[in-house]
Amino acid sequence: KMVKLQLCSFSGIKIHPGHGSTLVKTDGKTFVFLNSKCRRALLMKRSPREVTWTVLYRRKHKKGLEEETSKKRTRRAQKFQRAIVGASLTDILAKRNMKPEVRKAQREQMLRALKEKNRAAAQKKKAASAPPPAKVEKKTQKTTQKITKPSAKNTGKAARTGTR
Repeated sequence: KMVKLQLCSFSGIKIHPGHGSTLVKTDGKTFVFLNSKCRRALLMKRSPREVTWTVLYRRKHKKGLEEETSKKRTRRAQKFQRAIVGASLTDILAKRNMKPEVRKAQREQMLRALKEKNRAAAQKKKAASAPPPAKVEKKTQKTTQKITKPSAKNTGKAARTGTR
Protein backbone atom coordinates (compact mmCIF):
# COMPACT_ATOMS: atom_id res chain seq x y z
CA LYS A 1 0.00 0.00 0.00
CA MET A 2 1.17 3.51 -0.86
CA VAL A 3 0.87 6.03 1.99
CA LYS A 4 -0.40 9.45 0.89
CA LEU A 5 1.72 12.24 2.32
CA GLN A 6 0.63 15.88 2.36
CA LEU A 7 2.74 19.02 2.60
CA CYS A 8 2.26 21.67 5.27
CA SER A 9 0.94 24.90 3.70
CA PHE A 10 3.31 27.03 5.78
CA SER A 11 6.46 25.07 6.52
CA GLY A 12 6.51 22.69 3.52
CA ILE A 13 7.27 19.71 5.80
CA LYS A 14 5.69 16.29 4.99
CA ILE A 15 2.55 15.39 6.97
CA HIS A 16 1.91 11.67 7.55
CA PRO A 17 -1.66 10.27 7.78
CA GLY A 18 -3.35 10.89 11.15
CA HIS A 19 -1.32 14.06 11.79
CA GLY A 20 -1.91 17.76 11.18
CA SER A 21 -5.04 19.87 10.82
CA THR A 22 -6.94 21.45 7.92
CA LEU A 23 -8.22 25.02 7.72
CA VAL A 24 -10.86 25.95 5.15
CA LYS A 25 -11.41 29.66 4.57
CA THR A 26 -14.74 31.22 3.52
CA ASP A 27 -13.51 31.72 -0.05
CA GLY A 28 -12.97 27.94 -0.35
CA LYS A 29 -9.20 27.78 -0.01
CA THR A 30 -7.92 24.88 2.08
CA PHE A 31 -4.73 24.93 4.14
CA VAL A 32 -3.13 21.87 5.70
CA PHE A 33 -0.83 22.43 8.70
CA LEU A 34 1.60 20.12 10.44
CA ASN A 35 0.96 21.65 13.88
CA SER A 36 -0.49 24.69 15.62
CA LYS A 37 2.86 26.50 15.37
CA CYS A 38 2.55 26.53 11.56
CA ARG A 39 -1.15 27.44 11.72
CA ARG A 40 -0.60 30.42 14.04
CA ALA A 41 2.36 31.65 11.96
CA LEU A 42 0.22 31.70 8.79
CA LEU A 43 -2.69 33.39 10.59
CA MET A 44 -0.25 36.07 11.86
CA LYS A 45 0.61 36.61 8.17
CA ARG A 46 4.26 35.68 8.58
CA SER A 47 6.17 34.98 5.40
CA PRO A 48 7.51 31.40 5.31
CA ARG A 49 10.50 32.71 3.27
CA GLU A 50 11.63 34.75 6.30
CA VAL A 51 11.04 32.12 9.02
CA THR A 52 14.29 30.17 9.36
CA TRP A 53 12.88 26.68 10.06
CA THR A 54 10.68 26.44 6.94
CA VAL A 55 11.54 24.62 3.72
CA LEU A 56 10.96 27.78 1.66
CA TYR A 57 13.52 29.70 3.72
CA ARG A 58 16.07 26.92 3.30
CA ARG A 59 15.51 26.83 -0.48
CA LYS A 60 15.75 30.62 -0.78
CA HIS A 61 19.05 30.75 1.17
CA LYS A 62 20.48 27.59 -0.47
CA LYS A 63 20.77 25.55 2.72
CA GLY A 64 21.46 21.80 2.61
CA LEU A 65 21.82 21.54 -1.16
CA GLU A 66 25.40 20.17 -1.15
CA GLU A 67 24.31 16.56 -0.85
CA GLU A 68 21.62 16.80 -3.56
CA THR A 69 23.46 18.54 -6.37
CA SER A 70 27.11 18.63 -7.35
CA LYS A 71 28.88 21.92 -7.97
CA LYS A 72 28.34 23.60 -11.32
CA ARG A 73 31.29 23.34 -13.65
CA THR A 74 32.72 26.69 -14.58
CA ARG A 75 33.31 27.37 -18.26
CA ARG A 76 36.88 28.11 -19.12
CA ALA A 77 37.54 30.98 -21.45
CA GLN A 78 38.62 29.78 -24.86
CA LYS A 79 41.72 31.24 -26.43
CA PHE A 80 40.99 33.29 -29.49
CA GLN A 81 43.51 34.80 -31.91
CA ARG A 82 42.79 38.38 -33.02
CA ALA A 83 44.58 40.94 -35.14
CA ILE A 84 46.59 43.66 -33.39
CA VAL A 85 46.60 47.32 -34.45
CA GLY A 86 50.01 47.06 -36.21
CA ALA A 87 49.52 43.68 -37.88
CA SER A 88 46.70 41.67 -39.42
CA LEU A 89 45.90 38.11 -38.35
CA THR A 90 47.47 36.64 -41.51
CA ASP A 91 50.75 38.50 -40.79
CA ILE A 92 50.80 37.19 -37.22
CA LEU A 93 50.13 33.61 -38.32
CA ALA A 94 52.79 33.86 -41.06
CA LYS A 95 55.39 35.05 -38.54
CA ARG A 96 54.45 32.26 -36.13
CA ASN A 97 54.82 29.58 -38.83
CA MET A 98 58.23 30.95 -39.99
CA LYS A 99 61.37 29.05 -39.12
CA PRO A 100 63.33 30.57 -36.22
CA GLU A 101 66.45 31.11 -38.39
CA VAL A 102 64.51 33.15 -40.96
CA ARG A 103 62.84 35.22 -38.25
CA LYS A 104 66.20 35.83 -36.54
CA ALA A 105 67.75 36.98 -39.84
CA GLN A 106 64.83 39.37 -40.44
CA ARG A 107 65.16 40.79 -36.94
CA GLU A 108 68.91 41.38 -37.38
CA GLN A 109 68.31 43.08 -40.73
CA MET A 110 65.67 45.37 -39.19
CA LEU A 111 68.06 46.26 -36.34
CA ARG A 112 70.88 47.08 -38.81
CA ALA A 113 68.57 49.36 -40.79
CA LEU A 114 67.40 51.09 -37.60
CA LYS A 115 70.98 51.63 -36.38
CA GLU A 116 71.98 53.13 -39.76
CA LYS A 117 69.00 55.47 -39.62
CA ASN A 118 69.90 56.55 -36.07
CA ARG A 119 73.54 57.16 -37.10
CA ALA A 120 72.44 59.31 -40.04
CA ALA A 121 70.15 61.33 -37.77
CA ALA A 122 72.99 61.82 -35.25
CA GLN A 123 75.34 63.03 -38.00
CA LYS A 124 72.73 65.53 -39.21
CA LYS A 125 72.37 66.82 -35.67
CA LYS A 126 76.14 67.27 -35.31
CA ALA A 127 76.29 69.15 -38.61
CA ALA A 128 73.39 71.37 -37.59
CA SER A 129 74.80 72.04 -34.10
CA ALA A 130 78.12 73.55 -35.38
CA PRO A 131 76.77 77.16 -35.87
CA PRO A 132 75.33 77.56 -32.35
CA PRO A 133 78.69 78.56 -30.72
CA ALA A 134 78.28 81.97 -32.45
CA LYS A 135 74.93 82.33 -30.69
CA VAL A 136 76.59 81.73 -27.33
CA GLU A 137 78.79 84.83 -27.85
CA LYS A 138 75.69 86.96 -28.41
CA LYS A 139 74.26 85.76 -25.11
CA THR A 140 77.38 86.79 -23.23
CA GLN A 141 77.11 90.28 -24.74
CA LYS A 142 73.52 90.57 -23.55
CA THR A 143 74.45 89.70 -19.98
CA THR A 144 77.07 92.45 -19.87
CA GLN A 145 74.50 95.14 -20.75
CA LYS A 146 73.34 97.51 -18.04
CA ILE A 147 70.26 96.43 -16.03
CA THR A 148 67.54 99.07 -16.29
CA LYS A 149 65.13 100.25 -13.63
CA PRO A 150 61.67 98.66 -13.45
CA SER A 151 59.13 100.24 -15.79
CA ALA A 152 56.41 102.66 -14.69
CA LYS A 153 53.81 99.90 -15.14
CA ASN A 154 55.09 98.07 -12.06
CA THR A 155 53.79 100.56 -9.45
CA GLY A 156 52.94 98.17 -6.64
CA LYS A 157 53.75 99.00 -3.02
CA ALA A 158 56.95 96.94 -3.13
CA ALA A 159 58.13 98.78 -6.29
CA ARG A 160 57.42 102.23 -4.77
CA THR A 161 59.06 101.59 -1.40
CA GLY A 162 61.91 99.50 -2.73
CA THR A 163 61.19 96.63 -0.28
CA ARG A 164 60.27 93.07 -1.00
